Amino acid sequence: MDRILYTAMSGAQQGLQQQAVVTNNLANATTTGFRAQLFAARAVPVQGEAATATRVSTVASTPGTDFSPGPITTTGQPLDVAIDRGGWIAVQAEDGTEAYTRRGELQVNSNGVLEIAGRPVIGEGGPIIVPLESRLSMGDDGTLSAIGAGQGPDAIADIGRIKLVDPGQQPLLRGDDGLFRPPENEEGLVIPLPRDDAVTVVSGSLEGSNVSPVEAMVSMISAARYFEMQMSVITTADENDQRANSILSLQG
Repeated sequence: MDRILYTAMSGAQQGLQQQAVVTNNLANATTTGFRAQLFAARAVPVQGEAATATRVSTVASTPGTDFSPGPITTTGQPLDVAIDRGGWIAVQAEDGTEAYTRRGELQVNSNGVLEIAGRPVIGEGGPIIVPLESRLSMGDDGTLSAIGAGQGPDAIADIGRIKLVDPGQQPLLRGDDGLFRPPENEEGLVIPLPRDDAVTVVSGSLEGSNVSPVEAMVSMISAARYFEMQMSVITTADENDQRANSILSLQG
């Protein structure tokens, strides 16, 4: 069998992975604070005793994330916040560790815990607890203030400050839960980022996804054509092998 089948198969496999990445981006084009996934592939020589210079395979490079900011929309809701320029909001992941998100849809659950998409928002001493039925407001530095039910404006009090961080040049890695974390250190541990007082938020606004639906659709069409091309190569190689077998059978 022609070795081109294996190389074309590797290309088709990477085409399917690219389709999955583009589809996920397109599905999250309206998700608040979403960061688009990037996909890259490169050609590598085929290894092995039967390797030839005319055969290469395709492998995926290290996938990355597009960290460019998304558009900010004014909502007027006091618990909607958008990060001004760089920075991230610290939340508690399901395993209890600290992770980071740009999603700013703050909500208070039935127990008074401030959450983002069901994940507690981390403050100075852990998850922030909000008095139930109180009127809330957010400062530029992430300080949350509340006025108790039935009280006047003079009774306003600070109840916590959300942890805002800025990784700077340090890369963040996307987890399977959609949250971002710093890479592991030499000891295999993930060290939480320190609070950055320079990071500010815009209250009453939300940052949208940085995915361009038009670009995502173009990438999806391109990936589909790439996959079809690889499958066409596989079909042609199979037909050539069948013709070769027929000729050898006639000669025999």
